[in-house]
Amino acid sequence: MTDPRPRHDAAVSGMFGRIAGFYDLLNHTLSLGIDYYWRHVLARNVRVGSTNRVLDLAAGTLDVSLAIRRRFPQVQVPAMDFCPPMLQRGLHKLKGDNARAIMPVAADAKKLPLPDASWDAVLLDPPCSGWGTTDKNPQAIKRWQGDRLKPMLDLQRKLLTEASRLLRPGGKLVYSTCTTNVDENEGQVRFAVEGLGLEPIPLEPFPGFVFAAPELPGCEGTLRVDEGASNAQGFYIALLRKPGDSAAVPGLARGTAATAAYRAIPPAFLAEFGLSPALLPPGDLAVFEDSLHFLPAPALAHLPAAVRWQGMALGKASAQGLIPSARLRALLDPEPQRIPRLDVDDVPVLERLLQGGSLDTGLPGKEASLFWRGLPLGRLRLKAGRAVWSDR
Repeated sequence: MTDPRPRHDAAVSGMFGRIAGFYDLLNHTLSLGIDYYWRHVLARNVRVGSTNRVLDLAAGTLDVSLAIRRRFPQVQVPAMDFCPPMLQRGLHKLKGDNARAIMPVAADAKKLPLPDASWDAVLLDPPCSGWGTTDKNPQAIKRWQGDRLKPMLDLQRKLLTEASRLLRPGGKLVYSTCTTNVDENEGQVRFAVEGLGLEPIPLEPFPGFVFAAPELPGCEGTLRVDEGASNAQGFYIALLRKPGDSAAVPGLARGTAATAAYRAIPPAFLAEFGLSPALLPPGDLAVFEDSLHFLPAPALAHLPAAVRWQGMALGKASAQGLIPSARLRALLDPEPQRIPRLDVDDVPVLERLLQGGSLDTGLPGKEASLFWRGLPLGRLRLKAGRAVWSDR
C-alpha cells in the first residue's frame, strides 16, 4: 500500500518507529534525566478548561500525557501520534485510571477528523532537530541544517496550524521543543502569532534553569533555557491563546460514526468472572477481532471512526467466548456471586502464588477472586481446588 503521507513525514515516522524500543532510554540519557522535570514543567503550564480534556498532539511514548494526568487527575487525554510503534511502546505505562483516561490514537495530527474549535487545551511537543542535545549528541546540528531542516519546520507549522484550528476561542496551546534553533522556537511562535492570529501569554520563569532572552522580538514571555548557564539540555516553551470568548464545544456531527467499527457487548457477562459491571465507568464494551476493549464515553463523543483507536484492552475474544484479563482487579466484585472469593493475609502465601506456585484452597469451580487483606488483586485459576495465578 502506498503511504499517503508526504515523503518527509513518512521518513520521520519511520525514524521514530525504528528507535521506539529505546526512545525513552535515549531521551533520559541525552538529557541526563532532566526530561523528567521538563515534562512536569510542560504539564504545569497546561491550562485546563471546563471540558476537562487536553489534546496531546504529538504524544510519542505517552510520557507527557502521563505528566498531564499526574498534574490534573480529572482530565481525559486523547494522545495523538502518527507513529504507531511509539504509541505501542507507551501502552505498558497505562495503569489503573490512566488506562481509561489516556486514549492513544494513531493518526496524522496535521489533519485530524475532529471538529473545529472543539478543544480548550492543546499541548504540542513536535518532532524537532534536537539541537538542545548537542552536548551528548554533537551530530544533531550537522544532521539538521539548510534543506534538511526545512521539512521539519514545515511539519511544525502544519501541526501548529491544526492546533489553532482545533482550539476553542479562549483556548490555550502549550508549544515546546528540545532544540535551541531559533527557527523552530521563536520563529514558530512568530508564525503562530502573525500567521494564525494566536496571542502569546507570558510565562513566569521556574526554578531549576537559567533562561536566556528570546532571540526574536514579539516573543517576550516565552522561555528559552540557557544551556551553558543551566548546565542542562536546551529547551523552549511558549503559551499561546486563541482570541475570543469560550464557545460551546461541538461534538461529532450527527451521523458520524464514533471510533472504529465495533460490536458492543452487554457488560452483564462480567459477573460470571467475579467482576462487577457497576464498577465500569460510562462507556461501551467492544470486541475488535480477537480482543475485548473498553471505550470510555468521552472518547465516543469526540473521536470519530476516521481515527485509529480501540480503547483499553480488557481481555480476549475467541470462538470459546469472552475472557476478561485475570488482572482486572479494579473491576473485582467484593461480593462475587458466580465464583468464590479467596482472602489471603499471609505474605509468604501471597508471594508463592504470585511467583507461580499453587495453593490448596478446597474451593469449588474453575476460578476464584483473590484478595489480600481486602485489596483486590485479580483472579486465580482452580483445578481440583488448587489455585494458580495465571493470566493465560
